[in-house]
Amino acid sequence: MSDKLKQIIDKQSEQKDSVVEQLDDVVQLVGFMIGDEEYAVPILAIQEIIKPFAWTRVPQVPNYVLGVFNLRGAVIPLLDLRTKFGLTPKKQGEDTRFIVMRHGNDVAGFVIDRLTMAIRIKKENIGPAPDTVSGEDTIIDGVGKQADKIITILKVNKLLERTF
Repeated sequence: MSDKLKQIIDKQSEQKDSVVEQLDDVVQLVGFMIGDEEYAVPILAIQEIIKPFAWTRVPQVPNYVLGVFNLRGAVIPLLDLRTKFGLTPKKQGEDTRFIVMRHGNDVAGFVIDRLTMAIRIKKENIGPAPDTVSGEDTIIDGVGKQADKIITILKVNKLLERTF
């Protein structure tokens, strides 16, 4: 192999390694609004995002559990994040979505006010949960900082915990 060809191959290899390192430093999230606050969850935890449709109410469940719905043969609980977060319930509008999340075998649908966007945040721009809510029981995984806003990153496994 010629020296020139070897130099080109080595340079390409270095560039590839650099791109992989940069990707490892980025967290990919999906952002959504609940009230006036923006939240996000890891993109890989999302099974799908759908427009609202009819669900069936279930008796004797907490007020944030709206009921269950059928998604291609699977019966999935539907939770209202506004109510779960202590906000007043709001009538569903044109921007309302059901976001179906999965962690292991646990699956649930969550009503969100509005989908924002796919977000890429460098790990160095994600801080820990505030001291007032830190610990194993909190649903807050961290706080992502972008140029003009702060995004609360949620723990999907804690959102999916069944307390009902």
